[in-house]
Amino acid sequence: GAAVSVFFILLGAFLVAAGVAHLLVPAEFLAQVPPFLPAPGAVVLVSGLVEIAVGAAVLLAPARLRPHAGLVAAALFALVFPGNVAQYVTGTDAFGLDSDGARATRLLFQPLLVVWALWACGSGVLLRRSRRHVA
Repeated sequence: GAAVSVFFILLGAFLVAAGVAHLLVPAEFLAQVPPFLPAPGAVVLVSGLVEIAVGAAVLLAPARLRPHAGLVAAALFALVFPGNVAQYVTGTDAFGLDSDGARATRLLFQPLLVVWALWACGSGVLLRRSRRHVA
């Protein structure tokens, strides 16, 4: 319905804006690069470009492909979760998250972003279809 349309547009805009922010203020995003990854600056740059691409896919995909874009967005949110954990574990301040409590609260929101991507893009139909093929 119309509400879902608004939410997939907000999702795409959020992803594009976050990706652009990676390029404009990379220092904030360095706090989220897990210490085990090499070349943190390159990780921030590439992840920003990926976010822009995924956001554009959510916004521009034809309706029949939007559920696929939602799966990709959900996967992206899951893939960046270790970065959020790294920021918590290392106690690094960024994005106004300047306490363990604030960083821990942020961790709780990452699964909600996954759910948002799946719901707003109607990706549940793909998940149900894949379960039927597995069974």
